[in-house]
Amino acid sequence: MMEHLPALMIAIPLFGAFTTPLLKKRQNIAAIWALIITVITFGLSLLLLQEVLSKGIIVYVFGANKPTLVLPSGYRVPVRIIFEIDAMGAFMALSATLMSFIGALYSYSHVEMETGLEKYYALLLLLEVGIIGMVLTGDLFNLFVFLEVAGIAGSALVGFRNYRGEASEAGIKYLMVSSVASLMVLFSIGLLYGQYGNLNMAYLSRQIHLDTVDMIALGLLFVSFAMKCGAVPMHYWVPDAYTEVPAGINPTLLVATYASLYALFRVSFSLFGAITWNMARVGWIMSILGVLTMFIGVTMALVQKDVKRLMSYHAISQTGYMLLGVGVGLTVLNDPAKLSAFGRAAMAGGIFHIINHIIYKSLLLMTAGALFYVTGTRNLNEMGGLARKMPYTTIAFIVGAAAISGLPPFNGFASKFLIYETSYQLNPLLTVFAMVTSVLTLASFVKVFASAFLGPPLEKYEEVREVPKPMVTAMIILAILCILFGLFPNVVLNKLIYPAVDALIKLAQYQSWGGLV
Repeated sequence: MMEHLPALMIAIPLFGAFTTPLLKKRQNIAAIWALIITVITFGLSLLLLQEVLSKGIIVYVFGANKPTLVLPSGYRVPVRIIFEIDAMGAFMALSATLMSFIGALYSYSHVEMETGLEKYYALLLLLEVGIIGMVLTGDLFNLFVFLEVAGIAGSALVGFRNYRGEASEAGIKYLMVSSVASLMVLFSIGLLYGQYGNLNMAYLSRQIHLDTVDMIALGLLFVSFAMKCGAVPMHYWVPDAYTEVPAGINPTLLVATYASLYALFRVSFSLFGAITWNMARVGWIMSILGVLTMFIGVTMALVQKDVKRLMSYHAISQTGYMLLGVGVGLTVLNDPAKLSAFGRAAMAGGIFHIINHIIYKSLLLMTAGALFYVTGTRNLNEMGGLARKMPYTTIAFIVGAAAISGLPPFNGFASKFLIYETSYQLNPLLTVFAMVTSVLTLASFVKVFASAFLGPPLEKYEEVREVPKPMVTAMIILAILCILFGLFPNVVLNKLIYPAVDALIKLAQYQSWGGLV
């Protein structure tokens, strides 16, 4: 079974996605079935990570033994799919499967009163398939295909509550952004295929010499993936999507967003990383984009009254830290002294922040979903005194708020501290903006805590009780991870993050995937 792990990672959730609609009249069973599928997929991702860390890059070929089929006319058609999995891809796959399981667990109670849940869980599993395919593939065209799968499933889930006009609008906006981004990716793929006659990343990485066509392809790929990960000024879809999607989908949708960030990093390092002068400039662009994203995101969050929308703007802001950390590493990628001194650690901070943010932002959005579940409103001005009524949700919120604000000993501090000290060595102003952003983040969450949880209980919430056990369990798991990742960051860094960082660096420096082309 071990040699077929990559295939099973796709086949099992895909099988679950296509069988779940058969449980139309048994929605509780559909929820349990989705939980079983996500648990199995999470277990497979752990095995895959173990294999990658022990063996290095894993190459898995779907389809024909020969890379192309030659038609009678002489035209060559690619007929196989290659997965080339390194530590970075395995890390993202683990994040996707973990958050899909947490989301399915939380959803068991959170959406139990909704209709069409067989479609809901089918789309959740299909979204998981799209993410896993994006992060495991070694081929640009299949990256596009799985990007489309994730985009379509994500837009349907954002608009799932179609009885709300806002949800339908958010779903359409998400679909339009996904379509435009995918179109740019497809156009860039066409340029590269016309230039080199191949779309395998390993092959392209050794052929690209950055002429005018290559520069256009790089620009299109950079803009499209920056749009999909919610970087400023292409962030306009994020607040609507994260606010309107059911809270149980937020964890997987977050990973889908950062799968696009992964694609941005993969393209920058694996395809174009050897072009010294160009990628140093791209690294600066990425770093500056990160600073703008974090600062604009947090300032827009400060004025929000809708608790989930406020947290959605913080999701934009936190993306800036990831862009900053990896951007610093990309800037000094071809300077061995600086890369060793602080570039590698900067990349570790940025990639560590991906998993940290997925954990604590999922936790915070779930607490917002819990507040909506019991009060029927997301307006902070209409809440108050809920700490006594919802003790577990309150504790979960405190942990998540401390983590996102970068307070020790929670996980957000560990990754932010790495980003602070490394970006300072590139330019002190970068660190100043990052630290100011954290202070403003803390201020906004103090406001949320005071508005929703403190004060005397409001009369209309006198009968409010804690949310059901599946929702509480999902939040407790994430809260524990926030604490564990903060108390033992070196374990996570050495076992998970630095192998992912080194995989990107080696691919950029040596342009060697060790796979079939």
